[in-house]
Amino acid sequence: MTHDATGGTVTRESAGTPPDPRLPETPDTIAVFTDLNCSFAHVAVYRLHQTRRALGLEDRIRFDFRAFPLELFNREVNARPGVDSEISVLGAVEPAAGWRLWQGPDWTYPVTTLAALEAVQAAKAQSWHASEQLDLALRRAFWAQGRCISLRHVILDIAEETGAVDVDALAGALDSGSARAAIMAQYEAAREGRVTCSPHVFLHDGTNSANPGIEAHWENGGFGTGYPVIDKDGPEIYADLLNHAASLAAEGQQRSEEAD
Repeated sequence: MTHDATGGTVTRESAGTPPDPRLPETPDTIAVFTDLNCSFAHVAVYRLHQTRRALGLEDRIRFDFRAFPLELFNREVNARPGVDSEISVLGAVEPAAGWRLWQGPDWTYPVTTLAALEAVQAAKAQSWHASEQLDLALRRAFWAQGRCISLRHVILDIAEETGAVDVDALAGALDSGSARAAIMAQYEAAREGRVTCSPHVFLHDGTNSANPGIEAHWENGGFGTGYPVIDKDGPEIYADLLNHAASLAAEGQQRSEEAD
């Protein structure tokens, strides 16, 4: 079963024959492959936002959130027992991200994240900021508020609450399915081990990190049976990644100015 990596290190590599669909299109962008109901991804996305703000890079670096749909990789629902087993462990790693065990009846638990992932992609047509804020709000809605992000009206309610998304335009995109092709293209780009897990971060030059900063293993069985144990947590990796992206962006800007 594909779920979470044990890695946590940064790899700098030639990421493949150009154009590599895993990489962001511009140096000022970080591509982040995730699912919305992955606890390790919830930690990673929270830390990306917090670190970007702390470094003063909110106007210089943007996040391109891409789908790593666990339900397609695993051909089954991301099992609630596995998700529940991670909450106390990952909640202790990054409590400010927001966590709560599911309080509703079992039949109200999200069975799919595809529509929500589509919404994040569709919001890119409005702006990077709209997409970033919707992605973050959907994660908080699921992990901290216990809302069923499988449902269309819940997704749209969350989008409205962000204050950053044109909800009518988003509804039209969801109803037309205009973002489904992007989800499937990202899934294809990630298959066969090209993207290791949710989360997996890629920079423009091929620098990448799977499950940044966190090394973990499972005890007493795998996902859905046992529980994760954090062997190492190095949140400083996020500053390294963002500072490196900022350097790439500055180099790209300089080359552009010289070409002009």
